[in-house]
Amino acid sequence: MTARAFATTGRKIVAIGRNFSEHARELGNAVPTAPFFFLKPVSSYVASPGTIEIPRGCVVHHEVELGVVIGKTGRDIASASAMEYVAGYALGLDLTARNLQDEAKQKGLPWSVAKGYDTFTPIGPFIPRSRLPDPHDARLWLEVAGQIRQDGSTSAMIFQIPQLIEHISRIMTLEEGDLVLTGTPKGVGPIQPGEHVTAGLEYRGEELSRLEFDAVARR
Repeated sequence: MTARAFATTGRKIVAIGRNFSEHARELGNAVPTAPFFFLKPVSSYVASPGTIEIPRGCVVHHEVELGVVIGKTGRDIASASAMEYVAGYALGLDLTARNLQDEAKQKGLPWSVAKGYDTFTPIGPFIPRSRLPDPHDARLWLEVAGQIRQDGSTSAMIFQIPQLIEHISRIMTLEEGDLVLTGTPKGVGPIQPGEHVTAGLEYRGEELSRLEFDAVARR
């Protein structure tokens, strides 16, 4: 398996929650004092350009994120050596059925349904690590129907990538091809069927990735 093929051969998506304080606050959540994460199925990947399905009865929100592609398998990885396990990056969206997530939170249930629908992880192509020398200095942006919704910098992450890798790998082995979604800036909001979603990743003025998706009602 190669890192370039992560979206078809990777075994898990590890998504970090509330890693941007302004995003945590906009949803009325406490800002975390330690990293936490949830898992998404790899069956939720959909490549750009593509189609996002909006399931019936779901209020689906967009969350643009920098994804970290793991390049070699490791367990109990120290933060000091964590970047040695990074093959590269990918721009992704973590779509959330917000109404289902809110119901799950109220009942103390997992978020798997709200996060795991098919097409709920739109993803861009692999970006070699050399193209993004400092992943904590990248711009993430997203627009819906031509209107900017999210525009932020990875410099605002509460927990940086080495800390995230150390935390995750002390709980479960990170394997080659796994994707770590590192959190989203403020500005999340709903996507309606018929709308066009565009997102981008920029590094010091250079666009490294752009995603294009049309939203449709799921039959």
